Amino acid sequence: MSYDRYIAIYKLLHYMTIMNHRVCTLLVLASWLTSFLILFPLLMFFIQLDYCKSNVINCFTCDYFPLLYLSCSDTKFLEILGFSCAVFILLFTLALIILSYIYVFRTILRIPSTTQRTKAFSTCSSHMIVISISYGSCIFICIFMYMNPSAKDRVSLSKGVAVLNTSVAPMLNPFIYTLRNLQFKRAFMDMARKTLLFSRK
Repeated sequence: MSYDRYIAIYKLLHYMTIMNHRVCTLLVLASWLTSFLILFPLLMFFIQLDYCKSNVINCFTCDYFPLLYLSCSDTKFLEILGFSCAVFILLFTLALIILSYIYVFRTILRIPSTTQRTKAFSTCSSHMIVISISYGSCIFICIFMYMNPSAKDRVSLSKGVAVLNTSVAPMLNPFIYTLRNLQFKRAFMDMARKTLLFSRK
């Protein structure tokens, strides 16, 4: 999305030729392949662990901390490796997004018309809110989950974060992206006014 915004604003006249179907497909495949290549070596380490506790995995999604909790092996190396991968991926992808937005904002600030500048900023605002929610929850994971010494607490916190990442953030996406729609804004303000009046009665 940040690359799309970068091309749409930084190279506006070339947008249709650069962001063609082939490039979009390659971007999706690259993200899937990168995810697989990051997770596959960790999976190979997990297969070699000894498991002697319950066969019930206490989680909602595919997270590896509940598996570490069930293992009898020494998992310190895997915890450090998992934390290092998470921090590297978080910082690397965030750096790419920030870099693309630096170019976008530099281009926007060169636009002479205030109206066009405001319109260009509003194009990016929805994506920036979504990024803030997504990366905010990732930073929350790194600070509270990976730094927590208790594996049991980590598992329960992991479930809460899984709900936040898989349910709350995607549920907010349509709402955030429709904030730019004037009809939606009017309807939302009307509904808020009616609710406020109804609550006073």
